[in-house]
Amino acid sequence: MRAFRTLALLPLILLSLLSTAPAFAAGLYQVEVIVFRQAGEPIPASQPAPEDWSQGAQPIDASRERSTALNSEAGKLNPANGYQVLLHKAWSQNLDGNASSVALSTGNEQFGHFPVEGTLSLSQARFIDLEADLWVNQFDDSGLLSSSERIKQGSRLKNGELTYLDHGSLGLLIRVSPL
Repeated sequence: MRAFRTLALLPLILLSLLSTAPAFAAGLYQVEVIVFRQAGEPIPASQPAPEDWSQGAQPIDASRERSTALNSEAGKLNPANGYQVLLHKAWSQNLDGNASSVALSTGNEQFGHFPVEGTLSLSQARFIDLEADLWVNQFDDSGLLSSSERIKQGSRLKNGELTYLDHGSLGLLIRVSPL
């Protein structure tokens, strides 16, 4: 009798699973990132950013750039509060179970490096998995890379939720929302 009841519930269980599947389906998302410096002394990485900092990640082309929505949060990260925004970008990106990497940079390029550069790798299953590898570079008077700070961290994100990644002297805010 118990087996019969379990068997009778099986179609209902399958139907409920199928109805929730679109929430986890691959699709187009808006990704927004703020990289900022925190008060205190910069913590340099043991080595400066490598020449192949983008590691084959695709740069964000202009057609995928979107207007930023976290402007209020970025506004609070000001020098009066002990912060400095170094990068604030938003773009659209397709996510699925395979990792998709983008190369981020801002500022004037000097001998293959930017003041802020790095990669974000995102994949989406039940949650969104993030791997961030970002460099904040310092240049000498001749434009050569002299030192770098690095934030390399992974995190599991929820759709539409603002997430904070912390490093001793750098911080990162990210939100990934379905479009």
